Amino acid sequence: MDAITPESSSGADWDSLPFDNSYARLPKSFFTRLDPTPVATPRLIKVNQRLAKAIGIDPEILSGPKSAEILAGNLVPQTAEPLAMVYAAHQFGNWVPRLGDGRAILLGEIVGPDQIRRDIQLKGAGPTPYSRMGDGRAVLGPVMREYIVSEAMAGLGIRTTRALAMTMTGEMVMREGPEPGAVLTRVASSHIRVGTFQYFHGQRDAEAIRRLANYVIDRHYPEARDAAQPYRALLEAVAGNTAELVASWMLVGFIHGVMNTDNTAISGETIDYGPCAFMDAFHPQTVFSSIDQSGRYGYDQQASIGLWNITRFAETLLPLLDADDETALASAKQALEVYWPRFEAAFHVGLCAKIGLPGGAKGDFDLAMDLLNRMAQQKADFTLTFRRLCDAPAGDHAAKAMLRTLFEDPAVFDEWEGQWRPRITMDGTDAIQRRRAMRAVNPAFIPRNHQVQRAIDFATQAEDFQPMEDLLSVLVTPFEDHPGHEELMLPATADQAVTQTFCGT
Repeated sequence: MDAITPESSSGADWDSLPFDNSYARLPKSFFTRLDPTPVATPRLIKVNQRLAKAIGIDPEILSGPKSAEILAGNLVPQTAEPLAMVYAAHQFGNWVPRLGDGRAILLGEIVGPDQIRRDIQLKGAGPTPYSRMGDGRAVLGPVMREYIVSEAMAGLGIRTTRALAMTMTGEMVMREGPEPGAVLTRVASSHIRVGTFQYFHGQRDAEAIRRLANYVIDRHYPEARDAAQPYRALLEAVAGNTAELVASWMLVGFIHGVMNTDNTAISGETIDYGPCAFMDAFHPQTVFSSIDQSGRYGYDQQASIGLWNITRFAETLLPLLDADDETALASAKQALEVYWPRFEAAFHVGLCAKIGLPGGAKGDFDLAMDLLNRMAQQKADFTLTFRRLCDAPAGDHAAKAMLRTLFEDPAVFDEWEGQWRPRITMDGTDAIQRRRAMRAVNPAFIPRNHQVQRAIDFATQAEDFQPMEDLLSVLVTPFEDHPGHEELMLPATADQAVTQTFCGT
């Protein structure tokens, strides 16, 4: 594959990007070095200029004439060291000893102005030794879904991988039928997963696990390095971060859909937006993923599955925790005890804040849960209920009337409000201040399934990306009102509803 020549005299070219590829310096058993597979006629569709600036990439680089070639995988920057990572997984509870990046190529890492190291990865860049008979490609619809939803999560303040760019390949890819091919440029603080550790655990390679654990400590959890028991400190940190991440999902009605251990990032970021979705009408047992037939990864199962996945991580670390098996097991169990308190603290405080009671006084969480139960019984929209509730402390009667219409029987809400309103007057907080605080945690906009699908349909059927741009324009700042885009706030009508989502492979 050809190296890149400079794009301009300004110095803003891909060869000037300071890749520093620490993962490539790990042993060869951790990955396979290979270049992306070139495509026919790459065309750059979307560039995330805001993210580029934040991570230290000159926007001129992304607008250069060679960018489409690079971000589709036809050219490789001179300082990049492309590789595909190997990992294993429990997928829907079933052990798969070898997976890996079947269609993704890690170009390398850059260190941003904030001194954070980040991976730059091409998803859909062609087959690798881990493709398992797959074509190694991605199609436009799932690439758009990941771009839209990951950027929405960033706007919501939830830890996530990000989308830097989206490129069409000029080739058709066969799924149920021919679909336009695309490549997503993904940015992550790393792509190391629980499944990465599981791969070496399955290989009985204790030295590789130690090497990987040390790498993760240095890259993500340097505070663990000076702990009395560094590997236990690592386990506690990953468990706590995962607990808080899952709580943040649930506070906005997000359902990941495929919480396999290869989709559980050690960094504590949301990764892999395949069959994910946000709820419209609230129900705790909601499932969207077409491949989740048993509801294993439903909304109300996510916290338990998060712990299940981190328990699998703990199993890989046992040899590092202590030479004695029983002592190591006891240490792991104690470390995992941080999970539920961290989840409950984040979820309880967050849910109370959504109803305007951030202090979490006795009874506040029960009051918030009572609202959720009533929402489930009445099929009230999750996002709109909390957003419209923001205006209630200030006595906005029109907003209250609109809020009541979300309940099949408005009297059910009225009964709850009769308990809530005396409570919010007890702490003396000004109604306007309370409204402002509630609006800061209750978004007006989420990437609703039917709007994401509409954007995908326009793009795949007519190469019209305006609906995607309209959607992204509000999702970047989802807590603002965005006059003129009110239709993007609304749940799907019966004929618009999208009840199943798909992984895209």
